[in-house]
Order: sequence, then C-alpha cells, then structure tokens
Amino acid sequence: MSNRFINLLVPIISIILGLLVGAAVMWFSGYDPVAGYIALWNGIFGDMYSIGETIRQISPYILAGLAVAFAFRSGLFNIGVEGQLIVGWFAAAYVGMAFELPKFIHLPLALIAAALAGALWGLIPGILKATLHVHEVIVTIMMNYIALHTVNALIKAVSEGGYKTEKIHQTASLRSEFLSNLTDFSTLHYGIFVALAMVAVMWFILEKTKTGFELKSVGFNDHASQYAGMNVKKNIILSMVVSGAFAGLGGAMEALGTFGNMVTRGGFTGIGFDGIAVALLGANTPLGVIFGASLFGSLKYGAGNMPNEAGVPIEIVSIVIALIIFFVASGYIIRVLLSKMKKKKEAK
Repeated sequence: MSNRFINLLVPIISIILGLLVGAAVMWFSGYDPVAGYIALWNGIFGDMYSIGETIRQISPYILAGLAVAFAFRSGLFNIGVEGQLIVGWFAAAYVGMAFELPKFIHLPLALIAAALAGALWGLIPGILKATLHVHEVIVTIMMNYIALHTVNALIKAVSEGGYKTEKIHQTASLRSEFLSNLTDFSTLHYGIFVALAMVAVMWFILEKTKTGFELKSVGFNDHASQYAGMNVKKNIILSMVVSGAFAGLGGAMEALGTFGNMVTRGGFTGIGFDGIAVALLGANTPLGVIFGASLFGSLKYGAGNMPNEAGVPIEIVSIVIALIIFFVASGYIIRVLLSKMKKKKEAK
C-alpha cells in the first residue's frame, strides 16, 4: 500500500467504524439503525432545502475551524474562538443595523467590523501570552464568558432594554434570493463563499508569505525561531489576532446571513468549541478544515431529522454523532495499524 492510498483509506475506515459502532448503540437501545441512518441521510441530502440548510450550517464551522487551526499551526491553543465569534456576531449586527450605506460599502464594512472585533478579543490573550507568559488556554476560556455577558449587556443597551438588536439593513445582508430559490427557500446565503475565500487566505498566509513561515517556525520551536532572529512575541500576538479575525467572521455569518440580528444568550452557541473538533478532523490544514466542517456541519444538521423520521431520541443521536466524530479523529491510530500491516507485507 502506498502512502497516498493509506491517506485515502484512513478517513474512509474511520467513518465506517463510527457508523458501525453508532449502529450498534442504536440497536442495543432498541431502535432500527438502518432507519436511523436513512433519516440522517435524508436530513442532509433528502431534498434541495436540506442541502441548502446543510451548506449554510457548514459556513460558520469552516471559519471556526480556520480560527483554531491557524492558532494550532503557530503553536497556540485558542479555546476562545467561541467568545471571538460572539463579539464578531454583535459587531456585524450592530454595523448592519446602525448605518445606512450603499451595499458595496455596507456589507464589507460589517464583515470588517466582525473581523476586527474577533481580532481584538484575540489580541488580549496574545499580548498576555507574549509578554507575561500567561497560558492562552486559561485566558481564552475566561474571555469566552466575558464576551458572552458583555455582548448581552451591549444588546440591551442598543435595544433600550430589549433582548435583541434590530434587523440589519438589506445593504448589509449576505442573504441571496437566488441561492434561496435554488434550494427551495432555505436560508443558504453568500457566507459560504466568504468562508471559502478565507480558506484561500489562510493557505496563502501560511504557505506563500514570510510571515506564514515565521508563524509556523514559532509553532514548531519558539527557541530556535528566536535564535534565528525571528520576533517570537510579535508572531504570537499576530497569530492570535488573525485567529480571532477568522472567528469574528464566523459570527458575521450568523449576523448577516442566517439570522439578520442578534439576541441575548443564556449560553454559548457551541460553534466555537465545535471548531476545535473541525480543526483536528482537518489536521489543521486549510483544505482539511473544509472537509472537517463539511462532515461536522452535515452531521449536526442532518441529525435533527433522526428523531422526527426514525424516532431515535436526541440523546442517542448525540451519542451516535459523537462516535462517528471520535473515530474520524482517531484516524492516527488507524494510520499506524495500516503502516504496520504495510511493513509486514514488505518484509515478507
């Protein structure tokens, strides 16, 4: 077996194992796994509406995954993507509702505001890490809660005590009548193209620029990078800022595309935390994040059809989805086993 064949085989085996173990869980729980998986498939690909909603679900997952992956590639663990996404969501919603501008100015301005808000929320743990060596995991976790409650307070302030912002103006919207009509009036919007553009941006930064080379070098070995003359502190801060910008744009997908406003929240969206799994599934590469987000987003949206069509309780559905993701994330173990089989066959 060639290495290329192994790379192709690992995710396929992982998904099959996850589906089989998930089927066993459904069967032992007294539910029909075949009906369950048919319902999952129909929830993802059953009709044009489902396909549109699935793609729409994937958009913020791509950006959350890019945010986590970019920090990982620089040797940092950004657990604060959730908070950065929330502040980006609010910034985009506020700019979208507070100003009346031509679309070619208003929409980019709202997207930039979201990116800047997320970048600012990433800047703080970046500075603390670079200057005081405060671990970014602790700071970013705390920043999530600060973001949640700060944004709730801001929503009440701009809505004069209400629980949601006003709807954004059409000039700031990512909504697409063409895409909606194409997918039987789903909420699919132009955000998917923004997300894919950011995949290209991350690839370009990391693979084609001096800055990207330095960021990856610092991630591999900060001491060696410093010895080579690189500014380690600057690169740590820059990594968190860019990571936060990606996360902020993830919030803009919800503000400008899916919902058109923002409401006060009693808890987190979960998208930022799911971004960790997306990045790991995608091996922290831009292209891999697309596949990881596609798998994660599809399972998340399609799973909602399993209780309705197959009668599988949502608790069992969550276990099944977690098992599939677990086996995909455990691809390294499968890769090692396949490599050992390859060496044994070559020895013979």
